[in-house]
Amino acid sequence: MIASVTGRVTAVAPDGAVIEVGGVGILTHCTPGTLARLKVGEEARLATSLVVREESLTLYGFATDDERAVFELLQTASGVGPKLALAMLAVHAPNALRVAVAAADLKALTQVPGIGQKGAQRIVLELKDRLGTPDEAVNAALNGGRKAAVWREQVHSGLVGLGYSSKDADEAVLAVEPEADAAQAAGRAPQVAVLLKSALRALSIR
Repeated sequence: MIASVTGRVTAVAPDGAVIEVGGVGILTHCTPGTLARLKVGEEARLATSLVVREESLTLYGFATDDERAVFELLQTASGVGPKLALAMLAVHAPNALRVAVAAADLKALTQVPGIGQKGAQRIVLELKDRLGTPDEAVNAALNGGRKAAVWREQVHSGLVGLGYSSKDADEAVLAVEPEADAAQAAGRAPQVAVLLKSALRALSIR
């Protein structure tokens, strides 16, 4: 297994980067978050996972060893291949995925293109005890499910009270959900006042 690559970045594309190692350019498929950290001409280290198929050898690269570990664990769930696992990490950070699985947050999981309701249920069932526990995030997941519903209701009702339609409020709540997810992943309760301001900004730039 190729566990990591270190070398000069020679190219960055929307779905991957080329790292030159010992005179050989190695293509690694990465999430947008990882690609954003890479600069052509600079040295970089990526934790990697090699996926072997009959017709191909594909290398996936990650900013951290934890991302790689979660990528590999995700593929142990039925129906989750490397492309879907990478898409999950493109939408949610490792800790956010752990929170979503621990809290059976199907809505968060179905934000990933390619994951429907049944697929999200299967992922929760098969990975709930396998993804590990992030610092402070499990408490946020287990105790924050009700709090998460509360912030959604409060932001939605606040927007409706300001004169927005229920449909507009629904769209704004979806727009600020990543911000709330990030707070929960860090072990913090979502702040309704902050989320409401973000929702108003989202509505103003539509």
